[in-house]
Amino acid sequence: MNRASSSRLSELPQRVESNRMSMVYATPQSKQSFGKLNIPKPQSVTSERRTSFFGSRTSGAGMARNSTFGGTEKMKDPRPLHDKAYVQQCIRQLCEFLSEKGFPGSMTVKSLQSPSTKEFLKIFEFIYCLLDPTFQMPTSKVEEEVPRILKDLGYPFVLSKSSMYSVGAPHTWPQVLGAVVWLMDTVKIFCCMSDQDLLFADFSDGSTEIEDGVAFNKLFLDYTAETYNKFMQGADSFDEEDADYLAKLKRLYNVDEGLLASMEEKYRMLSDEVERLEKESQTDRLMVKRTEKVKLQTDLQKLQSYRSNLESFKANLENKASGLAEELEASGLQVETLKQEESRLQHILSTQKFTPADIERINWEKRELQQTINSLSKSLEQAEQHMWNEEIALAKAKETAEVKLAEYHKLARKLKLIPVSAENACGHDFEIRTSTEYGPSTMVQCRTQIQQLLRKLITDVDEECSRLTDMKLSLEESIEQVNSNISDKANDLKQLREQIRRLDEQLEQDMQDIAHEEQKWSAEMESVETHRKLLEKKVTLGYDESVEQLKAAQQHLFSLYTGTILSSKKPMRSGGLWLTTLPVC
Repeated sequence: MNRASSSRLSELPQRVESNRMSMVYATPQSKQSFGKLNIPKPQSVTSERRTSFFGSRTSGAGMARNSTFGGTEKMKDPRPLHDKAYVQQCIRQLCEFLSEKGFPGSMTVKSLQSPSTKEFLKIFEFIYCLLDPTFQMPTSKVEEEVPRILKDLGYPFVLSKSSMYSVGAPHTWPQVLGAVVWLMDTVKIFCCMSDQDLLFADFSDGSTEIEDGVAFNKLFLDYTAETYNKFMQGADSFDEEDADYLAKLKRLYNVDEGLLASMEEKYRMLSDEVERLEKESQTDRLMVKRTEKVKLQTDLQKLQSYRSNLESFKANLENKASGLAEELEASGLQVETLKQEESRLQHILSTQKFTPADIERINWEKRELQQTINSLSKSLEQAEQHMWNEEIALAKAKETAEVKLAEYHKLARKLKLIPVSAENACGHDFEIRTSTEYGPSTMVQCRTQIQQLLRKLITDVDEECSRLTDMKLSLEESIEQVNSNISDKANDLKQLREQIRRLDEQLEQDMQDIAHEEQKWSAEMESVETHRKLLEKKVTLGYDESVEQLKAAQQHLFSLYTGTILSSKKPMRSGGLWLTTLPVC
């Protein structure tokens, strides 16, 4: 019986929700039977401390690792995110992934060089929906939500909230792109594992691949256990274990090294072709097409000129052929006449008797005629050979003239002398036609006219150059004078700044003295105030004591006075009442 894909080997808490698969127990999947095996290689860290997936490592070399979860030390991203080639590779992978998964919208490599925040959120929502189809991007606090989602998924590196405000900036896009590529790889692993069992899958049917079998799982578990034990003992690199594991996988899958080499070569060729096409797409194709159009028009003009020359040459040959045909016809008539003369002479010879002197004379005339025929034949062959040589020399001279004429026209176009409406033509025609359009006298006249115009143009250009040179010298003198004035002003400014600095220092010193005086005066005022309060307190106490003494003296005096009055009082009677005189105090 197959196990469910959500079964786990450990009772440790999950880093993500149960509907997502962790990368720790991911079994590498391959769609083809042959090809390069994608085996994750542990990263080697040269620093003394490193944060692993299971916790932090102690600083001492050779010490055992702490295998508890939840290390708080931040991990340093080992990926070369600041390497342009690596960033371009990640962008191409992301573009291919979006195209393969049916991203709703047009997304190219050029648009992913510096995307906007809105485009990044669309890409992130699309990729995350492949993990959770019910996910919807919130409308508020997106800069907090995206890093939180990546942290919940187990992204081992920190993505700041400030990077969400300017995603396409050159200093933030590589880190954001690294997070998106990590999320893309997570989706790929999840898609590969969603339809297959992770561990200990038995062969329930004949269509199950060997990668889901016990042999691969046992091999992978042995490799994981061995590397994890060495990792817990303090090792940072596992090259020997990787090589051994790769060799066992190749033996298990019967990997063909030759096929791998051929596929790598094919991949390299395709990569070079892609880079070439990208470079061509980045160039200005319109300018390239315009250049090609100009070249094709030049070639067309050359072909038309060559065609006209061929037609004129053909006409000359036809004229010569007609002349030779007439000469041949005249020679045929002459041969017929000679044949008739020969038959007549033969008839005369057959009807008449000749003497040996006549026969000798006839033979001598015959030899003379044969020699004449031979000499005329040689003269004709020499004439034909001479005519052929002259025609070849004429064709070469025409080709040389056409090349020089093309160079002249090219230079004239570069100097804007052709056509008549060009900038430097001044309404003159500097174009030279082929010799078939002109006669000999016309060619000389055209050459003289163009030379005069060119000499006049050169004279004008020299005058303009001398005028610009004089202007340049005057400007240089003005610049030197301005620079001298600037240097003088700079010296004055430097002196003024020095005076300002001295005044600032004097002011600061005066301020410090004033502050010191104020502190001194404040201390004196505090001491005087304290002394005044003490005096007031003493005066108050002395006054109170004096008042009490006065009261006591008054009471004593009053008692004495009262006693004296009582002892010497004399009562008086007034209207039947006794009055007693009392002292008024």
